[in-house]
Amino acid sequence: MEKKNNFRVRVMKYAWQLFKSTRQAWRVCMIKAWQLYRLAKKMRHSIVTFYYEKADGTIRKANGTLQNLPVNATLGGKKMTKPSYKTMAYFDTDKASRLRT
Repeated sequence: MEKKNNFRVRVMKYAWQLFKSTRQAWRVCMIKAWQLYRLAKKMRHSIVTFYYEKADGTIRKANGTLQNLPVNATLGGKKMTKPSYKTMAYFDTDKASRLRT
């Protein structure tokens, strides 16, 4: 039986990954994790314009959605991948391709 996480657990996991990778203050990581949660919530229903910082430090403007991504994609009844809290996948409407931020 698969255990489902509630939204607070997901926010905490995103915050922990942000803390480990950026070493910013925990308060800043929690704020960014909640922003990610709210962004994903909006992206499930429509196309959203947002900005994010790439790994090289540059800022990128993106238009994306989560509507074109398969939810709980399976291969032969098994999950293809475990959820990753290090990245957030979205469908880039400008490039019409799947990207990871």
